[in-house]
Amino acid sequence: MQRRQFLKSSCNACLLAATGFLLPALSGCGPGAYTVFNTDIKEDHIEVPVDSFAKGPLVLVRPKGWYYSIALRKKEDNTYSALLLKCTHQDNQLTAASSNYSCSLHGSTFNIDGQVTKGPAERPLKSYPVTQINNQLIINTKA
Repeated sequence: MQRRQFLKSSCNACLLAATGFLLPALSGCGPGAYTVFNTDIKEDHIEVPVDSFAKGPLVLVRPKGWYYSIALRKKEDNTYSALLLKCTHQDNQLTAASSNYSCSLHGSTFNIDGQVTKGPAERPLKSYPVTQINNQLIINTKA
């Protein structure tokens, strides 16, 4: 069986068995197509190539040494947003979908702008400023 066929046929099992930690790690599974970009942090920023958005408007950035991923999203107006995928209720990792982020621990959900749509979380997700320099997106992690 080819890898792609295996991932497609196994995806339903992944959704049933995966925890909030495991599901984001399975880039072949989940509700939407996105790219996972592993990278280092350079001083206080992360650089992501613009062409990382070839699969769609969402890139999960995994900074080396960080426990949480960053959801880097291209908006319809060609601007970018970056949100830390850490639930503001009890610090659980969030699962990314095409239209929201969800917490498997207590069921909180956040919209693509990081605002709470369902509790028990009460605070929005941490956001980082994103600037574009030529073909690189720069996420400022100190802001």
